[in-house]
Amino acid sequence: MSDFQFLKKHWPSGIVARTAVAEFSGGLLDAKTLANLDSIGEGPPRGTLGRKVFYPVDALVEWMEKRATFPKG
Repeated sequence: MSDFQFLKKHWPSGIVARTAVAEFSGGLLDAKTLANLDSIGEGPPRGTLGRKVFYPVDALVEWMEKRATFPKG
């Protein structure tokens, strides 16, 4: 299991609303940060429903894994 797969395993849905990313990530991400990254095309794949933005859990976890750095050792 990768370092962020536990987030996916314990989330009750297949999507994460942008407003819930802080809860999903344990405070590692903020909705405003993702909004800013989305606006410059660097955020994770996303969808919309009306005015609400959401992220598929698999895509969000994959994006987090690509951006994370871990100390060696």
